[in-house]
Amino acid sequence: MNTEAANAPHTRPVTGDVGLVRVELGPRSYDVHIGSGVRERLAEVVARAGARRTVIVSARPAELVPDPGVPYRTVAARDGEENKTLATVEALCREFADAGLTRDDVVVSCGGGTTTDTVGLAAALYHRGVPVIHLPTSLLAQVDASTGGKTAVNLPAGKNLVGAYWQPLAVLCDTDHLSTLPEREWRNGYGEIARCHFIGAGDLRGLGTVEQITASVRRKAQIVSADERDSGLRHLLNYGHTLGHALETETGFALRHGEAVAVGTVFAGRLAGALGRIGTARVDEHLDVVRHYGLPWRLPADVDADGLVGLMRRDKKAAGSAAGRLAFVLDGPAGAELVDDVPEQVVRECLADMPRA
Repeated sequence: MNTEAANAPHTRPVTGDVGLVRVELGPRSYDVHIGSGVRERLAEVVARAGARRTVIVSARPAELVPDPGVPYRTVAARDGEENKTLATVEALCREFADAGLTRDDVVVSCGGGTTTDTVGLAAALYHRGVPVIHLPTSLLAQVDASTGGKTAVNLPAGKNLVGAYWQPLAVLCDTDHLSTLPEREWRNGYGEIARCHFIGAGDLRGLGTVEQITASVRRKAQIVSADERDSGLRHLLNYGHTLGHALETETGFALRHGEAVAVGTVFAGRLAGALGRIGTARVDEHLDVVRHYGLPWRLPADVDADGLVGLMRRDKKAAGSAAGRLAFVLDGPAGAELVDDVPEQVVRECLADMPRA
């Protein structure tokens, strides 16, 4: 796997003014709170929901989860793609039933992006939907996974193949959680921040952590508010993800999600250049941004091009593509957009040209 020598810029302080982003979805609109100590707003959110009880599914120590202000049960969870399965969803739903949870109650997730995804899907399915509040504790979860309502688990055939749209009541991104993250988890989150550079969030490289999270979430909220169900504009959020998801699966998740997206972002720049959509300077900018955040950018030495192409064909964006063509979100004269007619030969040539770690 890629092990780029990196000085990931995670020494920036995570304290600062609290950010607030509104996801506008009519009666299902909600706020994303970002900053130090915002998890203490949990009881307030639960009270507004009128819940009588809650189940807290947490991959973190109990002391990191505030009292929700109503009777609750805590269920232990584990982050990691290996736990993002239908079996985990079933086990959670059994816990909800055993706790007597109803549609008038609320589920709380506390953990990284895989916990957010899995708990969100369980909440979406139990009683055909119970409210959920997310307390994301990793940079990746705060920047991306906890907002937008996409929930999913993996199958052996690929990543996020079983899921549902289920918007939370609120998201509380407490940056105090980030102070104990290992360096690799910072890189995991920076992969999503790096790709935001190319989907309209602007250059976030000179900002502090709270500002970077807020800007990333704000751009995602703008996109989700305009296209909740992925029928058009929301495809932009998949920048770098087509190859990224394939790399995760092909490496058995030895590459973390943000790391794989970083490689996928560099590849997307090269592919856009090969198709004549952007010039050399913009292609190089993809590499410059990814390397700034200390992220891997080379293909792992042992990945197989045939395997990657096969996995990319299963990407939901490729479903309507003509035979022999693949779909990618790519940069261009008017910015990023979905290109659903990329010839396979060009994809293979760009894969062959990518440096290997």
